[in-house]
Amino acid sequence: MEVRTCAPDEVRRALDPIWHYFGGRADDEEVERLAPILPAERVHAAFEEGAIVGGAGAYLFETTVPGSRSVPTAGVMAVGVLPTHRRRGALTKLMRRQLADAHERGEPLALLFASEGGIYSRFGYGLASLAGDIELPKEHARLWDDEPLGQARLLDTDEETLELLPGIYDRVQADTVGMFTRTLDWWRIRRLYQRPGRSGGEQMRAVIELDGRPEAYALYRVNFAARHMVTETTLEVGEALGTSPRALAAIWRFLLGIDWVARIETSWLPLDHPLFLSLREPRRMQFSVSEALWVRLVDVGAALAARGLGDGAIVLDIRDDFCPWNQARWRLSEGSVDRTTAEADLRLDVSELGSVYLGGFTFDQLRRAERLEELKEGAAARADELFRTERQPWCPELF
Repeated sequence: MEVRTCAPDEVRRALDPIWHYFGGRADDEEVERLAPILPAERVHAAFEEGAIVGGAGAYLFETTVPGSRSVPTAGVMAVGVLPTHRRRGALTKLMRRQLADAHERGEPLALLFASEGGIYSRFGYGLASLAGDIELPKEHARLWDDEPLGQARLLDTDEETLELLPGIYDRVQADTVGMFTRTLDWWRIRRLYQRPGRSGGEQMRAVIELDGRPEAYALYRVNFAARHMVTETTLEVGEALGTSPRALAAIWRFLLGIDWVARIETSWLPLDHPLFLSLREPRRMQFSVSEALWVRLVDVGAALAARGLGDGAIVLDIRDDFCPWNQARWRLSEGSVDRTTAEADLRLDVSELGSVYLGGFTFDQLRRAERLEELKEGAAARADELFRTERQPWCPELF
């Protein structure tokens, strides 16, 4: 079985394995639409006797990491192997080649949303954040302070949307660990695209102006339904961002105040979202927690050096059989990251390092889950001082 990057005319067949599990096939129109953000050189395929039996893609973007720094990232997507070729090593070969190429391109980090977490931990990915979905009945969408803030208005055209929303997103993204950069192509192809034949309402775009400046926005759909003239409409919030706590409160007050709605639903909210403290009855959100980002340090040294670190020093013995260039003892001290022969304080797999990298989990949690070896007493606590973050990491978009 051969694994290599695709030629342009091979991309559609490389996407077919994952499309198979969604009940269909990729088509030329879809491949052409994705091409500006997923060029052929960022798609790998597994070939057997000339036929493509598996594929894996990786977007390129930059991710905000602790310290408000940006790290070039492989955004892994469309990973699949046809059911006719399962358990033959195709996925392992795809993942190995994808990570090797990301390393060669100088992308220290890889991110993904896992269909099944047990798959990707084998390749060095660690669960790095949690997020949740809400289903809030409108009659319980009551805030402690629900006075409107600012001026809301709806945007009618893609041109106006692209003029106003990316600037708001960029300001939020720069300060939010786990969020990644969006190009205008990404906005057009991923966030504003409305798939033909999609059930439900069309995408609405609202912006909030505070003191005459756009500071918050929401992408949402009104999925209309009624029975006996009583609304059963669902307000589906795709994304709601604000550049400050006041701006975020303003956009949520707008959304929760929309009339003739039975319930409000949204996905991928962080566990520390302000709605938990803004709503009078937060349990009414029926917040259900799920896995969110999985992180893989493609280049341990470069990824750790790019991350903000606190005071102190620690020596980590990192195991990484899948990407052997990472396997070493690493000394973290005074903001520097270097290979060392010094005695290690903690021993852990690269996947566990991925879990703590963005600050979603701690070394102490890994210790209590018996996912690392504490070689010196108190080492986990010292490592947590180095890696401490103020907020939960958050990526508001499934990619």
